[in-house]
Amino acid sequence: MSTENITVVFPGQGSQKQGMGKDFYDTVPVARATFEEASDILGWNVPAMCFSDDERLNLTEFAQPCILTTEIAMLRAIQSLYGFNPDYFGGHSLGEYTALVAAGAFPLGEALRIAQERGRLMQQAVPLGEGSMAAVISDDLDPVLFTSILAGLPLDVANINSPHQIVISGKAAAIPEAERRLEQCISDNKAFRFVPLNVSAPFHSRFMGTITDTFKNLLISASEHITPGQARRVTSNVSGLFHSDNRKEIIERLTKQLSGTVQWKKNMYVLAEKTDRIFEIGPGRPLRKFFKTIGVACSSITTLSAARRIFEPVGTDQ
Repeated sequence: MSTENITVVFPGQGSQKQGMGKDFYDTVPVARATFEEASDILGWNVPAMCFSDDERLNLTEFAQPCILTTEIAMLRAIQSLYGFNPDYFGGHSLGEYTALVAAGAFPLGEALRIAQERGRLMQQAVPLGEGSMAAVISDDLDPVLFTSILAGLPLDVANINSPHQIVISGKAAAIPEAERRLEQCISDNKAFRFVPLNVSAPFHSRFMGTITDTFKNLLISASEHITPGQARRVTSNVSGLFHSDNRKEIIERLTKQLSGTVQWKKNMYVLAEKTDRIFEIGPGRPLRKFFKTIGVACSSITTLSAARRIFEPVGTDQ
């Protein structure tokens, strides 16, 4: 594996689940230390929230730092056990912050504080129940066509996840009309699915614009801790390309990510061009399916046993 270029990608919010990372925590000292470090930084018991049936795990303010902690704990454990040394990183929405930590561009402490505040601000941007998101699933979806179809509606293209999935986001009251328009324009001779998402706010839409200045100031206050040269190994959701080593540009892109479209399809192609193997590390494995749609293999690691199957040679009977 040392001669290969390796990419690791991290899923974002929605991948959380009760018990995530507990097998790593119980077995690998560096994983336990990572969870404890997160608790010290945030001032609350992160492993207790991740491992119990605490309903706050599904609140954006807590889900985001819990996912980030779990993913870094898993990565550090795999690195300590197997000498795993990735070259490039990507992450979907919140996962971009995990990727920046993994690459050495952000220290874990700063990223956790940012993630918790990011989640709190995103939840407060729109009153509960007023915002919604939905995934549109069909063949060869055209984002430009989406913009035309949704014209005049308080909805935006939130995620371009693959050639076959685009997520829209905005006012909940407009979602039924969006479904009607999209089905009418797309479903001819194509399978069409419209899946409302179980989210508490319209992420990656214009309605996050009310919090962008506050969030940008938060990033600026943490900017002295950013190591911008390491960010060049991480893809930007906003540009679809790799980050530059310009600290100001990194902050601008992370700020725009709140209300802008996640260009995940572009991220996948850019990473695939650079790498020999791609691994998804996190509590869920949504990104593997997206890579499959562009003909790229992605190995998912959601548990310690999955890591063992990948990295430990199969024994042979004597």
